[in-house]
Amino acid sequence: MTNWKDFIVSDPQILIGKLIIKGTRLTVDFILELLSQGWTEEQLLTNYKALTKDSLASVFSFMLECMRDERVYDILKSIAI
Repeated sequence: MTNWKDFIVSDPQILIGKLIIKGTRLTVDFILELLSQGWTEEQLLTNYKALTKDSLASVFSFMLECMRDERVYDILKSIAI
């Protein structure tokens, strides 16, 4: 599994500290948004040359760790009916 910490960083000087793919201005939430809209890995890699398969995999590794650590569940609880 890809270690997301090798690819995802936060710098207050870049996009006010949002999580980005290292060496780019592509945010993790932007990548996830494109994927949720149906973009494929191939489309992402073609359109954003700074992305690599490993950096893209790091987005999934990051989200997996968030879910395992239950960091996203507080959000889900707040919208539960």
